[in-house]
Amino acid sequence: MRFDERFLEELKARLRPSDIIGRTVKLKRQGREYVGLSPFTKEKSPSFFVNDDKGFFHDFSSGKHGDVISFLQETERLSFVEAVQRLAGEAGMALPAEDPQAAEREQKRQGLSDWMDLAQKWFAANLRRSAGKAAREYLERRGLPEDQWERFGLGYAPNDREALKSALIQRGAKPGELVEAGLLIAPEGGGSPYDRFRDRLMFPILDARGRIVSFGGRAMNPDDRAKYLNGPESPLFHKGATLYGLPEARRILGAESRSDQAVVVVEGYMDVIACQRAGIPAVAPMGTALTEEQMERLWRVSHEPVLCFDGDAAGRRAAYRAIDRALPQLKPGRSFRFALLEGGNDPDDILRERGAPALRQALSATRPFAEVLFQKEAEAEPLDTPERRAGFKGRLRQAASAIQDRDLAEQYRRELFDRFDALFPPRKPSSGGGGAGPGGGRRFGPPPVLGQTAEGAQAMQSLSRAIEPVAAALAHGAVDDPERMDDHLEAIAAHGFGDRALDGLAQELVRLRFSGQDLDSAALRRHLAQSGHDVLMREVEKAAAKSGAPFLAADKPLAEARIRWSQAFDALTRVAALEDALSSARTVPGQDEAFRRLKAERDALRRAIKTGEIWEDSASS
Repeated sequence: MRFDERFLEELKARLRPSDIIGRTVKLKRQGREYVGLSPFTKEKSPSFFVNDDKGFFHDFSSGKHGDVISFLQETERLSFVEAVQRLAGEAGMALPAEDPQAAEREQKRQGLSDWMDLAQKWFAANLRRSAGKAAREYLERRGLPEDQWERFGLGYAPNDREALKSALIQRGAKPGELVEAGLLIAPEGGGSPYDRFRDRLMFPILDARGRIVSFGGRAMNPDDRAKYLNGPESPLFHKGATLYGLPEARRILGAESRSDQAVVVVEGYMDVIACQRAGIPAVAPMGTALTEEQMERLWRVSHEPVLCFDGDAAGRRAAYRAIDRALPQLKPGRSFRFALLEGGNDPDDILRERGAPALRQALSATRPFAEVLFQKEAEAEPLDTPERRAGFKGRLRQAASAIQDRDLAEQYRRELFDRFDALFPPRKPSSGGGGAGPGGGRRFGPPPVLGQTAEGAQAMQSLSRAIEPVAAALAHGAVDDPERMDDHLEAIAAHGFGDRALDGLAQELVRLRFSGQDLDSAALRRHLAQSGHDVLMREVEKAAAKSGAPFLAADKPLAEARIRWSQAFDALTRVAALEDALSSARTVPGQDEAFRRLKAERDALRRAIKTGEIWEDSASS
């Protein structure tokens, strides 16, 4: 929604900044201004000033300056549109309609919203009447005192099919309006609508602007099929975009001046209330997994919201589902942390049994997203065989690739692989030179830097005869089209192109891609020549010409050439993985059959590479 300058100036002219800001900051008159303690920093001497004549605030302790709109954005974490909407409601100004249909919808929403407000007042009154005795006893058992009921808008819906309906119709409501608002249910087979919520403790659900858009009800009858019941989708209520407790969480963040405090996502209404009573800004989704829209709302409030789950198996599964949903949405400055509560306790239990300090401490013990993601993939299956460990590493690679931000995806790949290597340290090569690649040279160990001196050039001349043609073709193709390496950078860094003579070249190519130097083929060749790889590149070209690699053909379309190159590289990488698996199988008793199977696969793949059959496989795949 767009607001023109005339509308914004009229809005600010109708409101006194000291009235709006004075609800959050205790202000004292000082001449023509008001002064108070900064809401953005902790201070003992007031340095926060509000000037009604000029319509602004200025905070000397933090340097922040603005009007009432930006003040609400800062202290309550509202978006610009949300802040304007909130202030327009207080100023009695209608929001500019984009078109007549939008104006009609807004008017309709306002009418439904009025009935929601009346319903909440009616529920609240019933909680204190005789019919609400069971609900009051329940709240007492949960440790929620009466002086907190109004803060959270709690109420009670009597066990009567038409009690709310009658009360609102007497105020002028039409049954159809109450059905549309989600307060009544219209029978599918026809007949008179009846109350949706009956014999339930009622929790009002507010939108980001603090308006009641629906209700949640907890059954008082333990035999009720639905323990918790939310209102349906309506013109007011969109379940996937709403977070229970968000307005109060924003107020806590603003009032406590904790700009670095994260909002906490918990699982239920009473957990939200428990956290907010302890001064913790908490919200809850509407009984389902977090949606992308809810994540966006959370990130407007804090950069790293904390997702709180029980530490048991069910809680971990819920955390893992949140990870799958969140991965594609992650960006620099937008992530989550996890608090997994041990002992089967939820936040409400901890508050009642051990108090607010214990709850704050429990929710401060958080774990980063990458750590819980790694745990999720590690628990997917046992890691007792080479194949399962390889599958684990593949899952880590796939998880990182689900992140749409390219730079962040690369950082996650590195982080996850570092954790993998810490769990399964790579075997160091023996001094005897084991671990041969397809070309017979060692794949691991410090790469030689040849071609930079006359002696190096002479050594390269003699070494060039041993360069494996397929490995040379891969290196040649990578230099011709550097982008084809991007999906394989970790594997190239670990294994090169399958021949030790090319390790130094491989490491330099990987370094350039990781550093963000987007060189085309010509610029890359100039760089390699300047860095001492010119002799090696000439020998690579000679060896590659003998490979028969189809991706080097000048008439080959680029997309097909990249596919063929990747297939060849995957084959050499598979040889390297088989070598590692064979090394592990040699040391494990009872692995004779696995050893024979792995060795047969390795030998067959080596023959296909050496004879050129690999290109036939690529052509058929």
